[in-house]
Amino acid sequence: MQSIDEVKDKLLSGDIRQLGRLLGDAIRSHLGDVAFERIENVRQLAIRFRRDHDEQARRQLADSLQALSQEETTQLIRAFSYFSLLANIAEDQHHIRRTRAHLIAGSKPRQGSLANAVSNVFAADQADALHGFFDEAYVGAVFTAHPTEVQRKSILNCQMAIARLLNERDRYQMTPEEAEHNEEALSRGIMTLWQTRLLRTTKLSVMDEVENGLSFFDHTILTELPQMYSSLETLLAQQDERWADAELPTFMKVGSWIGGDRDGNPFVTATVLRSTLRRQADKALDFYLGELHKLASQLSLAQTLSACTETLRQLAERSADQSPHRLDEPYRRAIYGIHARLEATRAGMAAGADAPRQPGAPGEAAYASAADLLDELDIVHHSLVQNGLRTLARGRLRQLRRAVKVFGFSLAPLDLRQNSDVHERVVGELFASVRPGLVYAGLSEDQRVDLLLAELNSPRLLASPYLKYSEETVSELDIFSAIKEAHAKYGPESVPNCIISKAASVSDLLEVALLLKEVGLLNQQHGTLAVNIIPLFETIDDLRAGPAIMARAFSLPLYRRLLESRGKQQEVMLGYSDSNKDGGFLTSGWELYKAEIDLVTAFKQHGIKLRLFHGRGGSVGRGGGPSYEAILAQPAGAVQGQIRLTEQGEVITAKYANPEVGRRNLEVLAAATIESSLLQRQRAEPSGAYLAAMEELSAEALRSYRSLVYETEGFERYFWESTVIAEIAALNIGSRPASRKKSTSIEDLRAIPWVLSWAQCRLMLPGWYGFGSAVQQFLAAHPADGPALLREMYCDWPFFTSLLSNMDMVLAKSDIAIAGKYAALVKDVALRETIFGRIRAEYQRTLDALKLITGQEELQQANPLLQRSIRHRFPYIDPLNHLQVELLQRFREGKQDDKTRTGIHLSINGIAAGLRNSG
Repeated sequence: MQSIDEVKDKLLSGDIRQLGRLLGDAIRSHLGDVAFERIENVRQLAIRFRRDHDEQARRQLADSLQALSQEETTQLIRAFSYFSLLANIAEDQHHIRRTRAHLIAGSKPRQGSLANAVSNVFAADQADALHGFFDEAYVGAVFTAHPTEVQRKSILNCQMAIARLLNERDRYQMTPEEAEHNEEALSRGIMTLWQTRLLRTTKLSVMDEVENGLSFFDHTILTELPQMYSSLETLLAQQDERWADAELPTFMKVGSWIGGDRDGNPFVTATVLRSTLRRQADKALDFYLGELHKLASQLSLAQTLSACTETLRQLAERSADQSPHRLDEPYRRAIYGIHARLEATRAGMAAGADAPRQPGAPGEAAYASAADLLDELDIVHHSLVQNGLRTLARGRLRQLRRAVKVFGFSLAPLDLRQNSDVHERVVGELFASVRPGLVYAGLSEDQRVDLLLAELNSPRLLASPYLKYSEETVSELDIFSAIKEAHAKYGPESVPNCIISKAASVSDLLEVALLLKEVGLLNQQHGTLAVNIIPLFETIDDLRAGPAIMARAFSLPLYRRLLESRGKQQEVMLGYSDSNKDGGFLTSGWELYKAEIDLVTAFKQHGIKLRLFHGRGGSVGRGGGPSYEAILAQPAGAVQGQIRLTEQGEVITAKYANPEVGRRNLEVLAAATIESSLLQRQRAEPSGAYLAAMEELSAEALRSYRSLVYETEGFERYFWESTVIAEIAALNIGSRPASRKKSTSIEDLRAIPWVLSWAQCRLMLPGWYGFGSAVQQFLAAHPADGPALLREMYCDWPFFTSLLSNMDMVLAKSDIAIAGKYAALVKDVALRETIFGRIRAEYQRTLDALKLITGQEELQQANPLLQRSIRHRFPYIDPLNHLQVELLQRFREGKQDDKTRTGIHLSINGIAAGLRNSG
């Protein structure tokens, strides 16, 4: 008899086999029988080697791959890349299938769902705290452009079409004819996918990245986020009648950096910022217009059959719609009037106007704000409710009203980010223009703070239209002016935050305050601030200094006045990627945890509310991993109903391309925030022994990591020769360069390509290196009680549990044998053997340490879902790695033709798609 897991695996395997068969048909049709048989032979050998540990299959696979011509190599890379994409689709659909099966069976709510979170809150007798929680809560997922994002939108569109067809087959009982049509449509979809180019032929522009980001609003966010609110309201009402008919405050939004992140990206200009905001507004208003059109067709209520309120009747009378066919349909006429006003709003924005009201044509006057649109939708809602038609009010109208509350006229809050060095240069130039001889960069920190405070307290402006400034200063001032325009046009929620990269001092905060003052976003006389000033603490040293920097800022009367105008709340962003590259996986995680504790303490002492913004990436090496566990693992007081976190690159695609998967991920963020805020107080604080142990582990892990990466002679050369970093830097996969400067140093390299490079060679070094040495040293120092203490920490401390769980996932996706093939690309044999020997030894130490602490006999033993995923997808990734090494060797030996270069880029794309969270 088959186990439940075997039954689950059979369904997923069936989908993967069917999609693979249809892809094989497409390949056979396009390339012929010989090419198909070659690809199929490699696939079967890879499966035998990976699943059955067949050494003969491994040798045959290696021989087959080395014998390929350039054209055959490219064909094989394309085939296995598409196999991986289709496996992703099948996996996502399987998750949806299992979730639906649990819901249909009436199973207990699953961990990470809103139903589970609400149930836990009521079970813990915390129901009375929910109202206060939602009044103050803010949960933000923030989409960021990914410098190594490899997926084209055209490929995503093909995947979505295939996913919809799989979903239809799962949901509906089909007749034989319908099933045949579905199969044919799947075949067409996969044929289209196979014939669609994987690679971009030109480098992405920022506006291309904007359009890519907006596509996820089309697919998922615009519909699923409002629906999530409705479901949560229903869950609360089912638990407590006091929530009946209640409407939750808007506590969750999806924001963006795309088009506003200037750090290291000279292509994000004021013009780009304005265009981004315009496209976002178009997306929101077009969605509302479409929903209003559908709503008008649904609310065909006749006045003779259904009463309406006087305010609804007046709204209908103001409508320019005078069709005799609708004279007795007040709801429809009212909605047509709303539609006309919204059209006028959109036209006004497109014309560059601030959408002023138009006297003399009140029915078609543009809305001054999204709040005005909501007021008129509320009139329709209240009329329906007051006349016994609550059921109608809870349909499309309910979702539209919630959408307007969440998205407004700006769609997504757009953050601005810039490096503190740029702010310093701009402010220095402004001071020099009014005080010749003043060298701002030469001042001490105290002198800078005194100078900035004096200027912030002065009514004068530094910038003058009669003076000439550098291109950088003109550009930055234009950016800040564009924020002011956006607030007038789309509302203050359109650009609410200015984030300071490389923040390392109070003066970094005050410099931004001064630039905001220059354009009127800081009112010196009234002490008001129109946007949040947010420091980003990135490196290990910055994380350690951050709490003291904030405490000093809070001690400044002027800064406190500004915070009071923002509700006495300060947001702080924590950088995961750069702290990891700086200090390694273990130390980065620990320093982030300690920084949060110290920030909570400092903020509490000064009476300021804290909101943490977590700059998490997709991979574990950049702070990734499951969001639910990560939020619950935060130290006490670090969430308090307020949290933001970044979503990046292929992780956005994995999480939000499919509407149902996207809905699940939105729920996870909300559920984890609810539980962390209301239930964490019931959890015991980590003991002093745990904290001391982590301090010891971190110190040794830091020493081990920095010894390899920054202190080993030749490591930089080893990295550039043993990975695809050089080829990644040349790929058309983002609007930003791979390095901040024109150099090959690890310090200048961006964290994202650093992590992606290690993922491509299946070593995943940033996600585990140093842990094995740290545990070995710890056990040597504590032979008697060390093992038991580490096991206890793993079982009882969510932070440590999450840390090891993420590392377990990384190690499961690693392959030291494949990594060894990449190491062979290093020309210096002594360098290769020395460094790869150290890496291999640390890899084994880390595996042994993980198994000792968790009690597992194999990786991901506690996560059969991921085990199943790895078992299905690795036979399709392994050949890509072998081919990538072969192509890199040819390319670096001088065969630098377009076909070889294309093959390498295709392999990067395919491996990233197969690993899913690799960069």
